[in-house]
Amino acid sequence: MSAPSSDAVRPFGDLPVVRRGDRWLLAAGSATVSADRALAADLDAFAAAMAAADRAVAALHPRTRGRR
Repeated sequence: MSAPSSDAVRPFGDLPVVRRGDRWLLAAGSATVSADRALAADLDAFAAAMAAADRAVAALHPRTRGRR
């Protein structure tokens, strides 16, 4: 396979995993390999948990802005 394109999403920062469309790809150098179903399910769950955590932190931000 080819390297991740610009439409690939890296939801976990600099970890070697990308989401392209509905597929998870493991990136190594200039190559990518599709994740199997079990790993893809775990990555989906982890991405959902990360998104929920990001929303929770964002919701706290306005309340803490005026306090010091």
